[in-house]
Amino acid sequence: MSVTDPQPPAPDSRSDAAQEALHDRIAADSLTTRRDYLRIVATVSGGLAVGGVAVASGILHRHGDSDGRPEAKRIADQILPGESLAFRYPGSEDRAVAVRLEDGTLAGYSAVCTHLACAVLWRKERGSEGELYCPCHEGVFDARTGEVTAGPPPRGLPKVLLVEESDGSVWAIGTARSGESAREGLCRQLGDDRPDLADRLGCPGASARGAAPERSERT
Repeated sequence: MSVTDPQPPAPDSRSDAAQEALHDRIAADSLTTRRDYLRIVATVSGGLAVGGVAVASGILHRHGDSDGRPEAKRIADQILPGESLAFRYPGSEDRAVAVRLEDGTLAGYSAVCTHLACAVLWRKERGSEGELYCPCHEGVFDARTGEVTAGPPPRGLPKVLLVEESDGSVWAIGTARSGESAREGLCRQLGDDRPDLADRLGCPGASARGAAPERSERT
């Protein structure tokens, strides 16, 4: 048996053609990558795609889903007209944004887009009052109400309920689900814990809940 040096393979025209096709594909893909780079970064900032789909379909927790009343949290010493503030509420993983409109109105929302859970940003210069904007798929929300004004989001942003104290400090005190008013969100979260406050807010059934102990005492 003789041992011979390995011979180099003969050129394969089919292999060359395949390589050229691959190079063309990579070049085309690179154009797409450059074009969509910012959009991809924004998507990653909002979480993995799987998580985004889960949030959109209602599998994962959304702002305002809890029935219990969150603890009040001081989020700022002051928020001036035209300013915004990113914060976390009610939990450490719940991204939120507070905005002060030029007329002094204070509004707070979840900063997670209701489409695919990307980050929602404040754009002061857009429109007459600014807007809340999701760069992933061009979703736009009204800064005063949180409702969808453009793009694919299926519903408005859940609200974070804010109050301002006499010293100018701003506190987050609760959340409201998408489509709920601030009062409805507070009434749901108060439940039976604060019948006095629920009654002052005019929550449905608050008077009956507050009167129940008195009836039991008379019996």
